[in-house]
Amino acid sequence: MKKTLIASIASLALFGTAFAAGDIEAGKTKSAMCMACHGADGISPAPNFPKLAGQHADYIAKQLKEFKAGERVDATMNGMAAALSEQDMADLGAFYASQKRGNGKAAEDKVEAGQALYRAGNMASGVTACVACHGPDNSGNPMAKFPGLSGQHADYTVLQLKNFRSGARANDAGSMMRGIAKKMTDAEIEAVAQYIQGLH
Repeated sequence: MKKTLIASIASLALFGTAFAAGDIEAGKTKSAMCMACHGADGISPAPNFPKLAGQHADYIAKQLKEFKAGERVDATMNGMAAALSEQDMADLGAFYASQKRGNGKAAEDKVEAGQALYRAGNMASGVTACVACHGPDNSGNPMAKFPGLSGQHADYTVLQLKNFRSGARANDAGSMMRGIAKKMTDAEIEAVAQYIQGLH
């Protein structure tokens, strides 16, 4: 498993899709259409919409490209991305990456279990530690286009992990997230999502 994970990360870093350089000011202007769900500065007011502030520019551009192509399915986002050019996506990525990541607070009764899963995984069930790809401080890996997760809404993280688990979301390189999420219980998903929300 570790060898497969390392090989996948290396291939992504070396052969990942290249995106055009984004313009922060142009992205700020273009973000007007995103504000209703994601907030003026990328800190979404609703917990079911992701915080985008501080996210890696290339990761955002990748997600928009996949929404446009239908490789990632969400009725709202598929429609929003349909008219975007690659430059639009790069500009939006640059703008959100330039914003300060939002903080969150974890449910205290889930921090211990969530931290253990994030940092060590679950050897008994084969759940890989989140830290392997998302980093010790949850800042992600921009070269491999693995997102930073710190401070992300727990509700959104729970939804995405369950979507990976069911296969409703399938835009993860090498099926890595689907493979991990399939081994996670609802309680583990909730605990790690709470830990991530409070990690900053």
